Amino acid sequence: MNPGLRSMRKGTGMDWQTVEAAVWQRHREGLRAIRRRDPIQWQALVGIERQQRALALNTERFLAGQPANHALLWGARGTGKSSLIKALLNRYASQGLRMIEVDKDDLVNLPEIVDDLWDRPFRFVVYCDDLSFESGETGYKALKSVLEGSLELPPENVLVYATSNRRHLMPELMADNLATNQENGEIHPAESIEEKVSLADRFGLQMGFYGFDQATYLAAVDALFPDVDDRQALHRAAIQFATQKGVRNGRTARQFYLTQG
Repeated sequence: MNPGLRSMRKGTGMDWQTVEAAVWQRHREGLRAIRRRDPIQWQALVGIERQQRALALNTERFLAGQPANHALLWGARGTGKSSLIKALLNRYASQGLRMIEVDKDDLVNLPEIVDDLWDRPFRFVVYCDDLSFESGETGYKALKSVLEGSLELPPENVLVYATSNRRHLMPELMADNLATNQENGEIHPAESIEEKVSLADRFGLQMGFYGFDQATYLAAVDALFPDVDDRQALHRAAIQFATQKGVRNGRTARQFYLTQG
């Protein structure tokens, strides 16, 4: 078996010449190469052109060895956050971009994962999908150390790209606001608010994603059906499908496409 396609235990290393993406598996305490990547292409994404441009520019700076930001893609479900990350890898893998997916529950292992990447001749994006933390969870502390370092700076060839439905990654509670106080006309946020906002602040590039209006939704549908002649009938069926789902976004367009056989 190709060594790049085997699960890699701690200390064995990954053959990044042949492997472009891997996932951390906690029960094996190591990386496993991703065998079947989502083939979604950059040009297939519709309605998020502004976010595409910003993330592409940041990634191109990163690949060129220039300063670049960690990125947080936040917003409504199904609007293309995860698809944009997948398409990014497909677009830039040939230029030396590599990606490691780490589940939120495995972030405690993040410093160890990153430590093995210092001297690799590639640029790595650590990808955390659907990232958020509930009250009492502490995994974000390991993430903070990788985002900004501690006594030792994080490696220059690693960035974190995360997606989330929450802008601040942590729940915002009314009790936090009640704990805020005012002294001599200055507002002092409660420590819990500071803790929650400070995590998101470590992502220098933050991009919001929002539900589609009808025109954008139909543009996404059209991109999936380039050969259909009767656009009016297609649009009627797509609108009816979205109405039944109760939401218009890229995911709904894709699901509509799959129902058409």
